[in-house]
Amino acid sequence: MLSDTDTIAAIATASGRGGIGIIRVSGGNTAQIAKAILGTQLKPRKAYHKPFKAQDGSIIDTGLALYFQSPASYTGEDTLELQGHGGPVVMDMLLRRVVELGARLARAGEFTERAFLNEKLDLAQAEAVADVIDAGTEQAVKSAQRSLQGEFSAQIKTLQEAITQIRLYVESAIDFSDEDIDFLASEELVKKQQRVQQLFLQIQRIAKQGSLLREGITVVLAGSPNAGKSSLLNALTEKDSAIVTNVPGTTRDTLKEQIQLDGMPLHIIDTAGLRETADVVEQEGVRRAHKAIQSADRVLLVIDDRERETVSLEQRLRDIPKKIPVTLVFNKIDLTGSPAGLFSDHVVPEINLSIKNSTGLDVLRNHLKQVVGFEAGDQGVFMARRRHLDALKRADTLYTEGVQQFIEHQAGELFAEDLRQVQNALSEITGSMSADDLLGEIFSSFCIGK
Repeated sequence: MLSDTDTIAAIATASGRGGIGIIRVSGGNTAQIAKAILGTQLKPRKAYHKPFKAQDGSIIDTGLALYFQSPASYTGEDTLELQGHGGPVVMDMLLRRVVELGARLARAGEFTERAFLNEKLDLAQAEAVADVIDAGTEQAVKSAQRSLQGEFSAQIKTLQEAITQIRLYVESAIDFSDEDIDFLASEELVKKQQRVQQLFLQIQRIAKQGSLLREGITVVLAGSPNAGKSSLLNALTEKDSAIVTNVPGTTRDTLKEQIQLDGMPLHIIDTAGLRETADVVEQEGVRRAHKAIQSADRVLLVIDDRERETVSLEQRLRDIPKKIPVTLVFNKIDLTGSPAGLFSDHVVPEINLSIKNSTGLDVLRNHLKQVVGFEAGDQGVFMARRRHLDALKRADTLYTEGVQQFIEHQAGELFAEDLRQVQNALSEITGSMSADDLLGEIFSSFCIGK
């Protein structure tokens, strides 16, 4: 059984060869392990250049040692960093020596988990540690840093405090129900309710931007063979990612690429042409195309503009689940003379473009940002995850329904309970109320040594 009181150790630097490699140790036995390896008692926050010794006194490596005494450390426990040469063999030898001295190998994310358990970070900040590491754009790094510095948590705290003020009003009205004082009809309570609604709108808007910066959207290119799906993939990625020929059915598998739209990751999946075929390999490609469509945030249904009037809209959409948003992309307008641009007033949005002439591609890019509500720029945006958005939405729904029920029935006791549940939902974001299985899922996604 693994215990939170064990001393843990891990290689904290990336695998492979490098100029520097770091072993990180945390827990109650850290000071003793440091003395055994370095031959001296370390003073906190002082760098030592020492040989790292094996059990028989031979030198494993020579490097820097840094000791941080509890609680003034990343994890809140005694911690040690051994910075040596970054070869995988020497790192493994040094890690084995630390384990010999009583440490165990750390689980993924266990150092940051201990920082959370020891109240050095709240859960939103702990998740931001992984987001800083995984960020794929400069804007994403800045947003993750804001979350790591506590900006997201501070916004949630402000909202929690505003809800607490309403709870005080409601519960005071319940306690003094026999008095001739109508707390619940006060103008002050109305103002507090409006402030909470504004905070919900503000935080959810910013959090959605942060979620888009972190996760982006997945767009699937679907349609008949030779409509221009692979050409569109190449045009958007600005490289020859997919093979393009005049032979129908060239694409037999899904092809995935990622680009950035003003910092938002856009995951593009090119698919095999949707058609009936006797070719066994192409049949598998069509099956995979249908599977990709099921997981899309949006489908771009690419159509040869010369075939605009040959098939009804219902027939075109028959292969796409109703829950998946669709944009019709009519390609090859250079052959038909149709006007380029976006036509969003139709039942399904339509974009006319010519991949060959690069006409209308910017319209398509702007359309993709617009349909998901992405706003360019990173001013004030903090990183957020889907679970944060889910918790915010659940809290907002509980609050809105609670206010409505209170207005209709004037049941203060029920409204007070609704407000309590709202705060519980918000507490899941910062971790002041989180299930153990949720914590396990979150920290298991971290890299070893962090």
